[in-house]
Amino acid sequence: MQDVLAMTYYWLKAGHVIFVIFWMAGLFMLPRLFVYHQESAPDSPDQALWVDRERKLLRIILNPSMIVVWLLGLALAVSTGAFTQGWLHAKLLLVLVLSGYHGYLAGYARKLARGERPLAGRTLRLLNEVPGVAAALIVVLVVVKPF
Repeated sequence: MQDVLAMTYYWLKAGHVIFVIFWMAGLFMLPRLFVYHQESAPDSPDQALWVDRERKLLRIILNPSMIVVWLLGLALAVSTGAFTQGWLHAKLLLVLVLSGYHGYLAGYARKLARGERPLAGRTLRLLNEVPGVAAALIVVLVVVKPF
């Protein structure tokens, strides 16, 4: 199995990077949609449009991208034998954090769809920084491999 994965290493890596880009773009975009959603008047015609946009972003881009990122990333780790390396453990922890963040955003989208608005726009704007910080740390771990 490992020989087959090693032969396809560059294809796995390319697919992983492509779907990471899709996932990160969605993680940056969804909180911004939440800000616009919350700034629209409650019970306005715009409400249904924002709910639909958020749902489509989650179902069409975010959820599939996260799944493919995990599958290809784990296949890469298996093909390179990286599970014994400390940098990969740290990366996996950060990807778990991003996956939890993704789940939190999906839950928040459901709250907005029900008409609940528990967070302020400023808080949503600050939450928008989470994927950027995580991505920067992950890139340093993967490129530099500090441990």
